[in-house]
Amino acid sequence: MLRRIAADTPLDLEACEFFVRDAVLAAGAGVLENALKCVGRGRRDTEILCPRCARRMNSVGIKGKTLHTILGDVLFARSLFVCPHCHATLFPADRRLGVLHTNFSPGALRMMARAASRCAFARASEDLAFYANLHVAPKTVERQAERIGQEVEAWMKHQDAEILLKQREETLPDTAKTITDSVLYLEYDGTGVPIRRSELAGRKGKQADGTATTREVKVGCVFTQTAFDNEGRPIRDARSTTYVGAIESSEAFGKRIYAEALRRGFNQYTRVVIITDGARYNRSIFTLHFPFAVYIIDIYHAREHLTAAVDLLVPGSLRDRASDQWNDLLDAGDIETLTTQMKERLPKNPSNDKRNAIHYFEENKDAMRYAHFKAQGFFLGSGVIEAGCKTVIGKRMKDSGMFWSVDGANKIIALCCCTESNRLENFWEQRQN
Repeated sequence: MLRRIAADTPLDLEACEFFVRDAVLAAGAGVLENALKCVGRGRRDTEILCPRCARRMNSVGIKGKTLHTILGDVLFARSLFVCPHCHATLFPADRRLGVLHTNFSPGALRMMARAASRCAFARASEDLAFYANLHVAPKTVERQAERIGQEVEAWMKHQDAEILLKQREETLPDTAKTITDSVLYLEYDGTGVPIRRSELAGRKGKQADGTATTREVKVGCVFTQTAFDNEGRPIRDARSTTYVGAIESSEAFGKRIYAEALRRGFNQYTRVVIITDGARYNRSIFTLHFPFAVYIIDIYHAREHLTAAVDLLVPGSLRDRASDQWNDLLDAGDIETLTTQMKERLPKNPSNDKRNAIHYFEENKDAMRYAHFKAQGFFLGSGVIEAGCKTVIGKRMKDSGMFWSVDGANKIIALCCCTESNRLENFWEQRQN
């Protein structure tokens, strides 16, 4: 066929590539369909017991269904079993092949899940058709991705529960801290995701009328740092970052990030550093779960607060000089001198805003010893989690026109975090077993 095309017309290599690809896939689908004829039919050495009443089920014949696979559609004919007592039905071969209650093969589901974790459902549908010749409607991609996302969240919660149970049952001595050449970092923050109006009724927000258009996704990451660049600045270890996240309470998220830290070997590190923006719930998570870690307020958030304090406390003509002096004190971690100079700028009857501007630095002074932290070779900023909020969550879930249900958002968030943490392969392997 290709020789005939080439002889009659100038060779269109791209057309030939797609022609051959489609032919190979079609041939592969035929091979797969033939192989499936040996699965799910014939005599059995063991009885099939009803999953509902545990009694023996009877085979009532062969029933076929079309499986959408990464090679193409194939017919899968297998034995149907029915319980004569409670009338439950079962296709044992479906369970064996991982296609129970679905017409999609594991490979097709895996492709849809990965594609949907990276881009909008419509774009994922287009990409699957172009790259893999897998033609599925956007709504189908959405349903299947949410289904897998729900399974991923359940899998991760199960693993978290096992880790937390093991931690409660075991008291690890200090001698268990054996990793001395690396630093384990935890960073966590929040980012808003657009939510359907019907699920925001009564919630306060940042709109002019006080209403909300988003819900906060709490996002956390764990990574390690071993090396430094030529200028002595810390370098994050390649492919060491894992993510967790959900729309949930700070208490639930605290357990989630704590379990992830334990999974990453938190108890084995002699140096653990927590970096956050200083929000009260972030500090509460540190106090409850990581009291012996080094706690650092992200220096860029601290500088933003300092700029606001300068605007509140210093007259316009003196602001540049005061800003330079106070930023030097902040970089040095001399928060006592900084707050003393701030208080000297207070009027006799200061507003709450001015008092709170100073209180922020007083409350967080121990987390702002930046010169000391820098001398120890620690990161001072929370850039990793801020980038994660933008790339893992924002890029996937904040496109124009997107509005999520909380349930749907959490399913896709779980899928995104699992994919970006390079854990999807582990999940899939255990899912198949």
